[in-house]
Amino acid sequence: MKITLHHLNLCSGNVPGMEDFYSAVLELRPEPSLAGARVTTEGYAAPVAFLSDGQTQLHLAETDLKVGFRTGQVVNPLERGHIAFRTDDIAAFKRRLEERASPIPTMANGRWAAGTRSFSTTPPATSSRSTRT
Repeated sequence: MKITLHHLNLCSGNVPGMEDFYSAVLELRPEPSLAGARVTTEGYAAPVAFLSDGQTQLHLAETDLKVGFRTGQVVNPLERGHIAFRTDDIAAFKRRLEERASPIPTMANGRWAAGTRSFSTTPPATSSRSTRT
């Protein structure tokens, strides 16, 4: 099973300000392919900026304390942000998390980006994390 860091999601009330800051300071560039893959009809249509260094992405999203309720997810990935990993075997990765007492309450097939399967979990003593294939 291969696991790689996919993106870091940061939440704020000022997406354009974050985009300007991270573009200037870290010299990250826009990742235009992601905006078109967004699914905005299932509970979250707020502003998002996608930046990348060519390998790892930075997703800058507007904080939304109610998105979990609107989407039926227990873990709210847009309350404080999240870290997302990519894997070639999501079932094996879920088993690994469950073996370490990290519950996986939410499965969101294609909810955030078309053609993806993702789930959220809250590992013991940490903030929420998200995994996508």
